[in-house]
Amino acid sequence: MTRSDVAVVGGGPAGLSAAVAAAGQGADVLLLERDGRLGGQLNKQTHMFFGSEKQYASRRGIDISGLLQNRLSEMGNRVRVYTGAAVLGLYEDRVMTVEHDHKYAKIQAEKIIVCTGASEKFLAFPQNDLPGICGAGAVQTLMNLHGVLPGRTAVMVGAGNIGLIVSYQLMQAGVRVRAVVEAAPVIGGYLVHAAKLRRMGVPIFTLTTVKEAQGQDSVTGVTLIKLDENGRQIPGSEFELDCDCLCVAVGLSPLTELLWQAGCRMRYVPQLGGHVAVRDMRMETSVSGVFVAGDASGVEEASAAMAEGRLAGLSAARALSLGIKTYPALADECLNQLRDLRGGACGAKIRSGLDALCKAEAAV
Repeated sequence: MTRSDVAVVGGGPAGLSAAVAAAGQGADVLLLERDGRLGGQLNKQTHMFFGSEKQYASRRGIDISGLLQNRLSEMGNRVRVYTGAAVLGLYEDRVMTVEHDHKYAKIQAEKIIVCTGASEKFLAFPQNDLPGICGAGAVQTLMNLHGVLPGRTAVMVGAGNIGLIVSYQLMQAGVRVRAVVEAAPVIGGYLVHAAKLRRMGVPIFTLTTVKEAQGQDSVTGVTLIKLDENGRQIPGSEFELDCDCLCVAVGLSPLTELLWQAGCRMRYVPQLGGHVAVRDMRMETSVSGVFVAGDASGVEEASAAMAEGRLAGLSAARALSLGIKTYPALADECLNQLRDLRGGACGAKIRSGLDALCKAEAAV
């Protein structure tokens, strides 16, 4: 059985940050990543980040991935990295079962940090299984990782940050974006992203959704329909747009299967994307020694995932009685970053979700 002080599940922005932070405090860290490379969603993100210098402002996600991996390398033998390692189970004695290099293995860690990210949500509508209809993450994978266009003419469903950013990336790649469609009455993403699209002539239709997709062997168009203020379809308001790519960006769901299996106390919080684990300010769940960070703890931006990951890594090291003297200042720095990232109108949804999580737990 392989043993480690800290095992981090997931090598995306949260997991990389957690591993660097824990190792930086002297912990022996094992980083497990299901894919063949580290970086997660950062590897798909070609746009520049907002925020402060500590939040990697004015850097692209793919560059941030490289920076974090360089910092990981600087930790030397304090960090072991297993890529192509799928964690299959997490049990009450903090033993994990893992499939790695076509072998079944057991890993035991004193502390475990779950940074498994999130999966894309989808929409139910007639013919939503036609080729050419895909999630925004799949479009980013095709374009930004493999250099493959998903189509020549696209319609984006969802005006959150992901929908707006991927629409712009499609246009940068030479794809014509016919429109962005949003069921809510207002745009959910940053207005700076929406403004770029509008300057390039892309209309954004709010209170609008997909009625059905058109095509036989692949998507050739989409029928859209207007919604009233209660979200009901308005008969007779349908209109059609031609496209060979219908991109769906309607949110993410935290990947929490391991947390359920470990026996963590869970709560359903729509503002955070679905079921999430109850945790304290140090990112420790209701199961002692099991921490959570990133989209697995509630869907946010990558900047917040990195701050949460760092906090979880520091907290796991502290629970091992490592880095105790430096912990308060470093933890406060992470908490201040999270407070800044969640401030203002754009952070209202996350703040309300965290408040709901606290209230649900207090009511028990």
